[in-house]
Amino acid sequence: MLRCSDTDFPKEITMDTSTRIFVVEDDETIALGLVNALEHESYQVSHFENGESAVQAASAHTPDLVLLDIMLPGMDGLEVLRRLKSQDPAPQVILLTAKTEELDRVLGLELGADDYVTKPFSLRELKARVKARLRNQGSRSETEEGGVDQFQFSNVEVDLRRRVLRKEEREHRLTTHEAGVLAFLITHSGVNVSREQLLEEVWGYSPNMATRTVDNQILKLRKKIEDIPSDPRHILTVHGTGYRFEP
Repeated sequence: MLRCSDTDFPKEITMDTSTRIFVVEDDETIALGLVNALEHESYQVSHFENGESAVQAASAHTPDLVLLDIMLPGMDGLEVLRRLKSQDPAPQVILLTAKTEELDRVLGLELGADDYVTKPFSLRELKARVKARLRNQGSRSETEEGGVDQFQFSNVEVDLRRRVLRKEEREHRLTTHEAGVLAFLITHSGVNVSREQLLEEVWGYSPNMATRTVDNQILKLRKKIEDIPSDPRHILTVHGTGYRFEP
C-alpha cells in the first residue's frame, strides 16, 4: 500500500499506465481495507489521510478515480471535491458518507460527485461501484469521440471534448455532469427527456435526491446558455416529465 502525507509527497509516488485510484480516508482501518481490496483488483492505489495532500497529488498526476471521505481533518471532503472537479481533466469521484450525511451527499452530487456509498458498506458493493464508474468513464469518452463533439446554436458554441462553452466571446468551463447533461440533450434534440433518463445516462444510477440533482445542473446550464435564464429558449421544461433541447 502506498500511503502519502504532506511530508512525504511526492517523492514516494511512482506512476505507471495502470488504472490509478486515490483513497482519501483518515480512518486507518477503513483505508487499509479499501487499499487491500482495490490492489487485489490490480488497481494502482495511493492512500491520503487528508484532503490537502490528495489535492496536491491530483494536480501533479490526475487519478482515474477518487474514493473520498466527506469527514476529513483540515480541508473537508466537499472542498476537496470542488478542487478535484475544477481540474482538467477531472477524475471520477465516489463519496464515502455516513447515513446521517444526506445533506452533504446532495451537495456533493451538485458539486459534481459521480456516486456515493454509505458507511458501513461491503467491499463487494464498493468494488462493483468502482468498476461501474470506470466503465462509465470509458463509455463517455467513446461517445464523445464517436458522437457530438462540437455544436453551435444561436450565439453559443460548445466543445464537449474540452468541456468549454462560449457565448458572445465569453468562455465558460463545464463540469463533467454539465457536459454530460448537455451532450445527452443535444443528441436528443426536440425529444422530451426525463430526469430519470439523465440520471441513468450521466450519473449512471438514480439517487433518492434525483429531481434536485438534475434540476440544479439544468439551472447552471441555463445561466451559461440562455439570454434570460428564467425564460429559456433552448433548454425547455416539460412539466411532469423533464426537459427538451431546442437549438
